[in-house]
Amino acid sequence: MVFNDSDIKIAGDKPSLDVKRNKTNPKNDGSYSIDKDKARLWGEAVAHEFIKDAQNNPLNDECDYEMTVQRRFLLSFTATVGFEQFSSDDAFCGVAQKGFLDVIKKEEPSLYDTAQDTGAFSFYYLAFRRGGDTVRRIGQTFAMLCSHDGDPVYQELGEALYCWFLSVIKDLI
Repeated sequence: MVFNDSDIKIAGDKPSLDVKRNKTNPKNDGSYSIDKDKARLWGEAVAHEFIKDAQNNPLNDECDYEMTVQRRFLLSFTATVGFEQFSSDDAFCGVAQKGFLDVIKKEEPSLYDTAQDTGAFSFYYLAFRRGGDTVRRIGQTFAMLCSHDGDPVYQELGEALYCWFLSVIKDLI
């Protein structure tokens, strides 16, 4: 068996510094502050969509209370991973996430708890990081967290919510 090593890279003297530099990537020409403003505005716009969805789907006795709470967790999780997926670097992602949380805390404090890391986030991250059919796994996790494990209706709803909000996040950038 012959191996092709053309894709192998040799690390420099300080590889951890190179990785850190590539993650933050501040530009010396001043454009980084513009990117920072864009990141904050992106996070704020996503927060307004999150708030609008929560207002259109209030917590009440007429609908499935647990499903509504889990919907909020899923959309907040989707915002978090959407910022990670569509950001140019970790700093941009962090500023967007901070803008997202700041708007929610200021404009809808009651939603703030559903917009932060929770136990539900851990389950979603496991599904997300596992690989394979991420959308299907997110839907299964949503159904499980809604106490409808294995229910195809809840799974499809979770998949649809995840895909819809991810597309909203992508469009807003």
